[in-house]
Amino acid sequence: MNKDNYCVIMAGGIGSRFWPMSRTTNPKQFIDVLGTGETLIQQTVNRFRKICPIENIYVVTNDLYREMVKEQIPDMEYDQILCEPARRNTAPCIAYANYKIQSINPNANIVVAPSDHIILKEDVFIEVIESALEATANNDWLITLGIQPSRPDTGYGYIQFDKSLKDERDERIHKVKTFTEKPKLELAKEFLKSGDFLWNAGIFVWSLKSIQKAFDTHLADVSNIFKEGLSMYNTEREELFIENAYSICKNISIDFGIMESAENVHVLSSDFGWSDLGTWGSLYAIRDKDENENTILGKNVMTYETKNSIVNVKGDKLVVLQGLDDYIVVDEDNILLVCKKSDEQSIKTIVNDVKATKGDKFV
Repeated sequence: MNKDNYCVIMAGGIGSRFWPMSRTTNPKQFIDVLGTGETLIQQTVNRFRKICPIENIYVVTNDLYREMVKEQIPDMEYDQILCEPARRNTAPCIAYANYKIQSINPNANIVVAPSDHIILKEDVFIEVIESALEATANNDWLITLGIQPSRPDTGYGYIQFDKSLKDERDERIHKVKTFTEKPKLELAKEFLKSGDFLWNAGIFVWSLKSIQKAFDTHLADVSNIFKEGLSMYNTEREELFIENAYSICKNISIDFGIMESAENVHVLSSDFGWSDLGTWGSLYAIRDKDENENTILGKNVMTYETKNSIVNVKGDKLVVLQGLDDYIVVDEDNILLVCKKSDEQSIKTIVNDVKATKGDKFV
């Protein structure tokens, strides 16, 4: 196992589109969503143990979740749990991890991945990551993983690649032309028809030197904030420094801040049974269905003339559904959600409305 390989797992979100199962006090990455006996973050960490040693795996999360990470990954040291005092999107969290790792190993080669994705073909995934790590170890490239699209999904970002510019060693790696964030349906259909667009998986691979150079070029203001703490990382002064850094750091994504601007971005086209598990619909897509195309989790759920729906009920509560088609039904503690599956992108707005009118109790 290559000691220069590192993994940074982003685990600070609250998964609002997965409400009400995912809430501020218990976000989806800490839940056994699939009923496998492992939470999503446990699955993610265990997947990356096959690529780098556990001491080279870092989790970036919110201060609220430090103990949850430690409880679920007990052999991870507290020093590997990077706690953000505020949510500032993905660029600051990656910059923090970069300098933390640089203080230990400036020759690091890094994978950055979300904590809550589903990977059904793990062997293929590991081969893809290892190929990307080899490519970034030998080239000044920023690689993002692209997924072969199976439908014109409007919930994903899309990557357009240059078919003529591919890597001689691995023909799945192409130069990136454009990024498009969550297109309208008609545009998504055109993307699929063209054959040169992939879903953006939000998984990145790069050498520390390459990503630091990209930060210095495109997000110098963010980079400089975290660079000031080089002498404080992995010391008792780190926590106070990070608290101050986040108080002045802007909110910006790595996609917008660097990937859409850099000239050395490549995409590795892959198919490893991926789902970002961002919505109830994405969970519906990978769960087993009954004869009416319903996917049901619950001990006492009875359905009549109900089809194409996802039902998630805790405990022994009896739930009877009649006449539903294409619905999401979730019963979670003190919340019941009934929503058209086709309208699931509005759940995030609903959560904001609930918070504004009912307070934090329900979010």
